Amino acid sequence: MTAETNTLLNALETATMVEIDGLHAFEFELDEQDNLHIECMDGRAAKHWEFTMVEILDATFDETLHSWLITGTSGEHRLVCMDAFSGSNDEDDTDEDA
Repeated sequence: MTAETNTLLNALETATMVEIDGLHAFEFELDEQDNLHIECMDGRAAKHWEFTMVEILDATFDETLHSWLITGTSGEHRLVCMDAFSGSNDEDDTDEDA
């Protein structure tokens, strides 16, 4: 992903997980007002960040570190958009050989 071909907004739309300041977060969303909310746990402490659409659109891509630099009211943060995969809890998987 490069800054010329993508924006942070586009990257967020396809990401299943983000890393913010080294912390992995599966809980992130754009709300009705187009604010980005990110939540994760740091040990026992819950962390929460919120960014406006203007801040998202102003984010810059750092090609060296393959991450986005976004500045909000809480300061400057490094954001990495990732595609994660998870296991399924579906129990209807059948073993046809059994």
